[in-house]
Amino acid sequence: MMKIDVVTIFPGILEGPFKESMIKRAIDKGFVEINLVDLRDYTHDQHRQVDDYPYGGGYGMVLKPEPLFEAIEDLKNHSDSHHSRVILLTPQGKRFDQQDARRLSTDAHLIMICGRYEGVDERVRIELVDEEVSIGDFVLTGGELGAAVVVDAIVRLLPGFLAEEASADESFTGSLLEYPHYTRPAIYRGMAVPPVLLSGNHGEISRWRRKQSLKRTQERRPDLLKKANLSKMDQDYLEEL
Repeated sequence: MMKIDVVTIFPGILEGPFKESMIKRAIDKGFVEINLVDLRDYTHDQHRQVDDYPYGGGYGMVLKPEPLFEAIEDLKNHSDSHHSRVILLTPQGKRFDQQDARRLSTDAHLIMICGRYEGVDERVRIELVDEEVSIGDFVLTGGELGAAVVVDAIVRLLPGFLAEEASADESFTGSLLEYPHYTRPAIYRGMAVPPVLLSGNHGEISRWRRKQSLKRTQERRPDLLKKANLSKMDQDYLEEL
């Protein structure tokens, strides 16, 4: 079972996302244990202070090192895993992608730190953090929503949770966007399902889906094609487009 500890000063933000849909199912079936860790539980003053003004002046507050060091060390000490990977959610981190989700889904214990305000004391980043992650080139009020996104992407890839076929053709798997999908009715408001999908010819369907995937990727995310594993047939089709 994977264990994920999410360190935050606002655990209530994350209670909803982890109690619904597939995440809840993964927890109920024993694929993952998710713990919301209130950073204020690791303070020792009357006001449970987790932040302070930055040295040198400037706008905003900085998360203090003491509670973060105590929290991470405590979570590691109570882990059954020999290695706990500590991830800091921050706009300065590497942009998170599907390959990262797949890689992290093989870890036994993840500890996620939700940044807040102007960020964390630099000594936390230097001494405790294994990698820094961003979900995009924009700034949120805190790392909680980013943590929810990362956890969702990881959990759905846990071995045995989803059928392997369910994620094999998804967008970003193999560096291509997914092909279009259709369901009943075959004709709706004059719009018909492509005949090939009704043909029952699985070979033709597979080729149509591959071409649609290539076309959609070229139109929307041509940058992904640079790292895609393309066959000669794929390349010829892209040249036609």
